[in-house]
Amino acid sequence: MAQGTEVKHVMSKSRAVYMDYAATTPVDPRVAHKMSNCLLMDGDFGNPASNSHIFGWEADELVEASRVQLANLINGDPLEIVWTSGATESDNLAVKGVVGECSDAHIVTSSYEHKAVLDTCEYLERAGVEVTYLQPPADGVITAEMVAAAIKANTVLVSIMHVNNEIGVRNDIEAIGRVCKERDILFHVDAAQSLGKTPIDVERMSIDLMSMSAHKIYGPKGIGALYVRRYPPVKLEPLIHGGGHERGLRSGTLPTHQIVGFGAAAELCMRLMPTESERIEENRRRLWSLLKQVPGVHLNGSEDHRVSGILNVAFEGIEGETLLMALDDVAVSSGSACTSASIEPSYVLRAIGLPDNLAAASLRFSLGRYTTKEDVDFAAQRVVDTLEKLRHPPHL
Repeated sequence: MAQGTEVKHVMSKSRAVYMDYAATTPVDPRVAHKMSNCLLMDGDFGNPASNSHIFGWEADELVEASRVQLANLINGDPLEIVWTSGATESDNLAVKGVVGECSDAHIVTSSYEHKAVLDTCEYLERAGVEVTYLQPPADGVITAEMVAAAIKANTVLVSIMHVNNEIGVRNDIEAIGRVCKERDILFHVDAAQSLGKTPIDVERMSIDLMSMSAHKIYGPKGIGALYVRRYPPVKLEPLIHGGGHERGLRSGTLPTHQIVGFGAAAELCMRLMPTESERIEENRRRLWSLLKQVPGVHLNGSEDHRVSGILNVAFEGIEGETLLMALDDVAVSSGSACTSASIEPSYVLRAIGLPDNLAAASLRFSLGRYTTKEDVDFAAQRVVDTLEKLRHPPHL
């Protein structure tokens, strides 16, 4: 062996069970096939903005067809879909775009929003914007009454996520939307974890702005969208200038293959959601029924008001990172993928009042399209066996 060569254990993915769908999903083969037709010379590789030849026209047709597919999933108008690089950019465009140069504005949000919203709000606070951070109760549900009580005369935006990315709790967006509509205040929703998993109707829910991401619904990474209501019109200051793409709201050459992937994924979700959500929820309930038999196990967040596939569980007396590393053949996480590098207890779990010892002892299991009952049973047994070894190590 050559000097300095390291030998590292590489776990075979064929031996591992994937339960981190909230972090990302694999691209559905049907989506990948449509994307592949937009890359090579014999496909639709053209620039959608090239309006002087057939290569550009055909690419543009695909982009607009994808806009229709995504709009149909949320009951919106295709012209209300603005392509972005992902939900993080969409959150930034929505929050910063509404405030613009108005430094005396007030925003209502929650303390367990995605960092793309929280960090954006903190940035605006440094510019003089006032922000109210609603504290969720132990069940993790932000209510319309909480939002109504926080609104002030200078409130310009309410930003509340549909489904929390760590605990999976679902907020009553329709009720919050009614409050905002009655007060004539813009309502932004981060729907990265709910799109394609639970029904969304932007009209019925009175949503003005909504952030979405393709890689959470079996589409490609690097593409997202912001729903921007047209009537009554929502005025946004763009973050990116140059070229005037997306009606001047988001300049930059459109990635046809990624947009086509997003549209195809959205169309699949619209067709599969009723039966798929039911099956995923059955698997999640099965997993929880097996895990809750273990002493010292607690469910984080409401058991009833949640999306079908996310389960966040605390294990008394065990460091979550220790359990995570021991489960080398079950892919789960100790928080959101965007904050997994942090060794601090989850800010989301702290926000719902979980003490640090339980917050640090929690894992997120997220199930999806390809999760089977066999996967659930295997993962549950591995957790049970691993907990037994960690709690009662063999005497040497």
